[in-house]
Amino acid sequence: MAKQFPQLNDHHVRFIAGQHLFFTASAAPVGHVNVSPRSTDMFRVLSDTAVMYLDRTGSSNETAAHLKADGRLTIMFCAVDGPPLIMRLYGKGRVIHREDPEFAARLAQHFNDQAPLGARQMVHLDIDMVQTSCGYGVPLFDYREERPQMDAWARSKGPDGIEQYWREKNQVSLDGLPTGLFGEDE
Repeated sequence: MAKQFPQLNDHHVRFIAGQHLFFTASAAPVGHVNVSPRSTDMFRVLSDTAVMYLDRTGSSNETAAHLKADGRLTIMFCAVDGPPLIMRLYGKGRVIHREDPEFAARLAQHFNDQAPLGARQMVHLDIDMVQTSCGYGVPLFDYREERPQMDAWARSKGPDGIEQYWREKNQVSLDGLPTGLFGEDE
């Protein structure tokens, strides 16, 4: 039932645009595999072989550490309403840090120069394969709204509190790998 494609096509791009949720999966050569859910409001299709998302603060920074160590990244979308479909984007990822001029350029081009409080970095994926599968086993759900807690948490911390949180919680992975969040070990 699975089909592979060398790049995104128009149907894939329309499917992505209709989703509210995606998952990232990453791993270093050794240690824990990480899977994280994310909202598509910060996701952008750049071309038929590249996508990115603006990464907001989380309880850890596993994806960044894994990309620094290995580079492999899979992004998965699955339809929870409408016709069933699962789509995975496989490839090599990289992190674009806030101090990098590329961050500012992409923020201007793809986010109207506006980053939500707590935006920590961007994640870019160069796609080497797109795979779709039936999605028959994915349950149906109804989307209600985005959760307000992320923005409320960021407002309560403020910019200085968020940076302190990053320094305490986001510089090293579960397995002790550096994330490069503040340019260390680059």
